[in-house]
Amino acid sequence: MKLVKSLLLGSAAGLAAVAGAQAADLPVRKAAPVEYVRVCSTYGAGFFYIPGTETCLRVGGRVRADYVYNEPDDRTDDAIGFRARGRIQVDARTATAYGLLRAFVRMELFRDTGAFADIPGGVTARSDIEQAFVQFGGLTAGRALTFFDNGDIDAQTFRGVRWSDQPNVNLLAYTFSFGNGFSATLSLEEGRYAGRGELAGNIGVDEETGLPVIVTDNGLVAGQRTPDVVANVRYAGTWGSAQISGALHQIRAVALAVGEVGDPVTTTVLGDTEYGFAVTGQFNVNLPMLGAGDTVWLAATYADGATGYLGFYSVGNPFGNAAFAEAIYDADGEIDTTSGWSIAGGLRHYWTPEIRQNIFGSYAKLEFGGAGGVDFFDANFGEDFTEWQVGTNLLWSPVSGLTLGAEVQYINQETGFADPDLDDTETDFWTARLRVQRDF
Repeated sequence: MKLVKSLLLGSAAGLAAVAGAQAADLPVRKAAPVEYVRVCSTYGAGFFYIPGTETCLRVGGRVRADYVYNEPDDRTDDAIGFRARGRIQVDARTATAYGLLRAFVRMELFRDTGAFADIPGGVTARSDIEQAFVQFGGLTAGRALTFFDNGDIDAQTFRGVRWSDQPNVNLLAYTFSFGNGFSATLSLEEGRYAGRGELAGNIGVDEETGLPVIVTDNGLVAGQRTPDVVANVRYAGTWGSAQISGALHQIRAVALAVGEVGDPVTTTVLGDTEYGFAVTGQFNVNLPMLGAGDTVWLAATYADGATGYLGFYSVGNPFGNAAFAEAIYDADGEIDTTSGWSIAGGLRHYWTPEIRQNIFGSYAKLEFGGAGGVDFFDANFGEDFTEWQVGTNLLWSPVSGLTLGAEVQYINQETGFADPDLDDTETDFWTARLRVQRDF
């Protein structure tokens, strides 16, 4: 029995040795290497390296729900409104021997109803490329925030106040960095599509005949010949930033039909060309002595023939685009520019790390070109327009990326007439908003 057991054990050991030797002769298949996503901390939180490259990428976005109450003028006005807005953005950055190479894309989608919509009782739904630009060293090309502004310094307001605050524009710019926080930028920017006003028609009195004449552009807009030229000098430091900017804007009129009121026979006046301009000084200052994250900002702007840089293009316009046109035609078909100025500012204070409050306001004034006691434009739209706004909001961020807020704002607007037979008009109204926002 012992002999049999010894033979069996010996046979098993021999077979195991032979099998091991054969297995050692077979090729070994190695596991594929795992390429883990690496965190890129060079440009801040949220960036990671695209596998196989040295490009850092950040994918982010936002979902925002707004609910508004606007004090109505009559029963045709919507007093309440609802807004749902979504944002998706991608930021790709690569360090090169010539400086930073960056590409940024931001898509905005929103649906507005009620008081938010473009027309009473309507629905407004849009999707748009809010920003899409390439930066390489000092070059910026694409759609980005205008270089006329010192960043989006009033972003803490819901509705916004009256200052330059241009929307994003198509541009081609170069920024020269001088070191120690100083820089200067020269930018060619798309003027018309920034929402800036066009020319308005007029009725006036012919200086030679004394007869009333009507001037109209038949709804046509002259084609662009030059972009807006924007330049700035900026300083940014640990205390905040300050900037002085200027812009040159071309105004072109089409051929005009000029004739006596009621007379179908008209004459044609060749289109006119004028140049408007705007200048601004803006700064924001950090106030750590009040609290971490506290800041104050101020913007003062003057414009002549470029009122879009004052924020007069759509939001809060009580008369329509004609009253806020950057220029009007006089009785001879020539361009008379609209001039004006604005000053706006705000303060942000953190009561706690989770609760912050913003207080803000603005004052602005426009004077329409060509206005006079017998001028049609003056009689119907006024010689000047004055507006002041003040508001505050309170925001709570219980967790990172979530904001719950409420805002209330008061707006007062007054139109002055040169015609002694017309009384100045004044309107005022309240608006309030609730907001729920998730950033990621």
